Amino acid sequence: MSFSMTGYGQFAMNRGGYKIQFEVKSVNHRYCEVVLRMPREWNSFEEGLRRLVQQHVRRGRIDVYITRESEASGSTMMLNRAAADSYIRAARELERIYGMDSRLSAAELLALPDVMLPTEAPVAEQEELDWEAVLQEGLGQALAELVSMRGSEGNHLTADCRLRLRNLTAAHQELARLAPTVVDDYRTKLRQRLSELQDGSFVVDEFRLGMEVALFADRCSIDEELARLRSHFDQCSELLGNSEAKGRKLDFLIQEMNREVNTIGSKANHLALGSHVVEMKAELEKMREQAANLE
Repeated sequence: MSFSMTGYGQFAMNRGGYKIQFEVKSVNHRYCEVVLRMPREWNSFEEGLRRLVQQHVRRGRIDVYITRESEASGSTMMLNRAAADSYIRAARELERIYGMDSRLSAAELLALPDVMLPTEAPVAEQEELDWEAVLQEGLGQALAELVSMRGSEGNHLTADCRLRLRNLTAAHQELARLAPTVVDDYRTKLRQRLSELQDGSFVVDEFRLGMEVALFADRCSIDEELARLRSHFDQCSELLGNSEAKGRKLDFLIQEMNREVNTIGSKANHLALGSHVVEMKAELEKMREQAANLE
C-alpha cells in the first residue's frame, strides 16, 4: 500500500471533566517532522506522543493539536477547596515577604484556574487519571484516521504513476522500433543530397559514403539508453508494487529516466524519435509531480 504525505485526522473524547480534541494534519516534507501543540501541563508527555506519531508516519510534516474544554457548561460546579487554599496561602506569603496586599475578593478567587470544577470530575478523579495513557489513546485514534486518508490518497497517486509508466513503456517501444530506421533514413537522405549536388564535376566515393554513415550510426546509437530505460521501468514498477516508503526512491528513478530520455533526444537526429522524446518528458514531469506527494 502506498501513502500520500498529505492527510487529516481528528478525534474527541471526554475524560476527567474535559472534552479533549485531537487534530492531526500532515503535508509534504523531506523528512519526518512532528510539531505538537497542547496545554503546557502535558508537555512532559511530548516525547511519548512524538514517538507514537513516528510509528504511524514515516515522512512528512505532521502538526498535532491537542485542546481541552471544561464540560462545566450545563453541569453543576463544585469548589476545589485545595486549589483555593493554595491561592490564598500564596497571596499571604507574598504579603509577608513583599508587603503586598493579599486580599482576594470572591470573584477574583473564583476566576483563577481550577478553583471551580464540574461535579462530574471530582478532584480525586482528576488526580487518579493516567493522562499520558489518555493522550496516547486519543492521539492514536486521530492518527488512524490520518493514515487511512493518506493511504487512500496514496493509492490514487500510485495508480496515476502506473498509468504514466505504461505510457512511457509504450513510447519506449516506439523508440526501439524506430531506432534502426534512423541510419537508413540518414543514408537515403545523404544519397539524395549528393544526387542533387551532382553536376558531373565529382565522383561519389562509396567507401567515403559508407564511412560517413558508419560514423553517424555510432553517434546516434541509443541502444544503451533504451536498455537502461527498460531497467528503470522495471525498478519503478517493482517499487510502486511494494508497501515501503517510496517517494525518495521514485524521485531518484524519475531523475535517471529523464537523464536517459534527454540523451536520446540529443543523440537521435530524427523527427519521429524527437516527438516521442517530448512525449516521454511530459509524462515524466507529471509522474514527478505525483511522486513528490508520496511518503
